[in-house]
Amino acid sequence: MPDKPNPIASPPDTIQNFIGGQFQDAADGGRLENVNPATGKVYSTLPDSGAEDVQRAVEAARRAFPQWSSCGLQERYRILNRIAELIGRHRDELAAAESRDSGKPLWLSKSVDIPRAEANFRFFATAILHFASEAHPMEGFAVNYTLRQPLGVVGCISPWNLPLYLFTWKIAPALAAGNCVVAKPSEMTPMTAYLLAHLCREAGLPDGVLNILHGLGPRVGQAIVEHPDIEAISFTGGTRTGAHIAAVAAPKFKKLSLEMGGKNPNIIFADCDFEEMMKTTLRSSFANNGQICLCGSRVYVERPLYERFREELVRRAQGIRVGDPFAEDTRQGAVVSRQHFEKILGCLRQAREEGGTLLCGG
Repeated sequence: MPDKPNPIASPPDTIQNFIGGQFQDAADGGRLENVNPATGKVYSTLPDSGAEDVQRAVEAARRAFPQWSSCGLQERYRILNRIAELIGRHRDELAAAESRDSGKPLWLSKSVDIPRAEANFRFFATAILHFASEAHPMEGFAVNYTLRQPLGVVGCISPWNLPLYLFTWKIAPALAAGNCVVAKPSEMTPMTAYLLAHLCREAGLPDGVLNILHGLGPRVGQAIVEHPDIEAISFTGGTRTGAHIAAVAAPKFKKLSLEMGGKNPNIIFADCDFEEMMKTTLRSSFANNGQICLCGSRVYVERPLYERFREELVRRAQGIRVGDPFAEDTRQGAVVSRQHFEKILGCLRQAREEGGTLLCGG
């Protein structure tokens, strides 16, 4: 299939894989629907990739590895810094794509997600120019030193809550170190990863250095984790999925980086700075629509402060404007998917069944 024009200005209705520097559909032609969570409508489709697509991507990455790993730090710096510049130049377009895909407010995508993606590439581009390792003399007999070298082909699997932010947080250091990457963004938020592929090609990233595959975890994600020529896996997502990845990859002695979900408590004492505490609690509870690893999903309050805290939390929560992610006054947009929405409703039903009282919303 011939390459399409650069889609940054107007995101397309058809997303493709990026393998060996070329855009292509899944090997078996399968496709998935991409839904705008704010409207519930399908607005694009993406490849339903599988093991054959992973094999193609790994082969492309292996072909690219000798040149990329030996091209020199200055060249890698130049290309990665150029990618950062292009992300910054297209901040508005990428932010709009991110909010359309994820449901988060546009102001949040503009102020956090896309600037952090740019910063990720810029940080690791410059970091490789100043890398140092330790050396230990053995009393005049010898010097032991550490030499860190690229592994080869590595796999990066990123989540849907901070799509481009965490996608780049994985691939940028891997590329900077001289590795070639087979990456899978979440099937629920694929657009900015697809747009990033166009920017990488514009920046002059050699073919095969970064390969981006779209699809479902049990198909394409599983194939990435299992592939014998992928030396390391970096994953951010659910604990159950991370445990499965560890069970599959550990016997193959792959290097693993697993950042998995948590349920963080806020612990509030009666002698706290009340105003500062309320700002922090509100931010930790509702930032990114509550879909973030830093979310304070449980709040423990010392008894003397409880009544005051409860009243103030309800008052401030009622003041959060929920609405169209593209409206300037929206503070909280749509949750990422119908499945996640139903999960939240299930929690509310369970709370009622167990005798709880909903103080706001529901």
